[in-house]
Amino acid sequence: MKKAYLTLGFLVGLVVASILFAAFKPSSSDGGAAVKRMKIAHGLPTNHPVHAGIEHFAERVSVYSGGQLKFDVFPNGQLGSETQTLEQMQSGTLDAAKVGGATLGSFVPVAKVFSLPYLFRDTEHYWSVLNGEVGQELLDILATNGAGNPSGFRGLSYFDAGSRNFYAKKPITKPSDLVGLKIRVMNDPVAIDTMKAMGASPTPISWGELYTALQQGVVDGAENNPPSYVSSRHFEICKEFSFDHHSRIPDVLIISEKTWASLSDEEQEWLRQAAADASVFQRDAWAAGVAEALEQMEAQGVTVHEVDPQPFMDATESVRAKYAEGAVKELMEQIQAVSK
Repeated sequence: MKKAYLTLGFLVGLVVASILFAAFKPSSSDGGAAVKRMKIAHGLPTNHPVHAGIEHFAERVSVYSGGQLKFDVFPNGQLGSETQTLEQMQSGTLDAAKVGGATLGSFVPVAKVFSLPYLFRDTEHYWSVLNGEVGQELLDILATNGAGNPSGFRGLSYFDAGSRNFYAKKPITKPSDLVGLKIRVMNDPVAIDTMKAMGASPTPISWGELYTALQQGVVDGAENNPPSYVSSRHFEICKEFSFDHHSRIPDVLIISEKTWASLSDEEQEWLRQAAADASVFQRDAWAAGVAEALEQMEAQGVTVHEVDPQPFMDATESVRAKYAEGAVKELMEQIQAVSK
């Protein structure tokens, strides 16, 4: 009888241990591999089309990997500025991020080509370049810095960021309207030179501080796309929006080289495919976001000006000439040679 009780106790213990093991073992899609969790960051609010694209990327990664790979999304600059997120990816403390093409120019000098004014003729030309051989070449170039060493990150795909346009408290329909105005720009030498060439006083201010700067008159205006103008509520201060399309700088989905090296060939392919899917999805989300932004601008009493871009293009010829040297010049010529 004692032996029977011992046997029963052993069996009960085995069952309990099995239940506990099943409850606490790492989750997986194939019954064995633990889920790899990664972080992806961007600086825009959750109602922005870029956030929708990032969420779609994370969802597709999970689907393609059968749940083995998962990205946690950190919007609103929670993990720092775009420059800080690139530095974090270099050190391996952040896995991926969305950054603007202009920010990349500080890390990979040839990426300054993205910031050149009137580099792209229109939206159709923009996407013909980005989705073609030149666009892929640009993504590949991001893996190497100006000294020929690894940059610490690599490009996966492009997100639409539309065109950058002026908004202020007064109409801007020609370059002379910018004379004497303090215009907020990104802390990017090409953007600063572009504003100077048009006659404005460029004033680099962080995006998060811009609303207050406009409100207090630290700057007279700024330049950006409609979704960002609306999501930041800058229309509450600046009621004049001018479509001059002076630059079309893509957003780029970037991954840390350290994270990339830690993935298998199959895992890398899942991320590539997810990034390609997210690019298409975000482009559609962007178009819808622009349409919605224009509706809100009308409802908020914003006056929209469709201006002749030629005078602005002529005014910035010196900027394109200044940066058209070496690899940047080669890329600029390749881009301009792409037909629609």
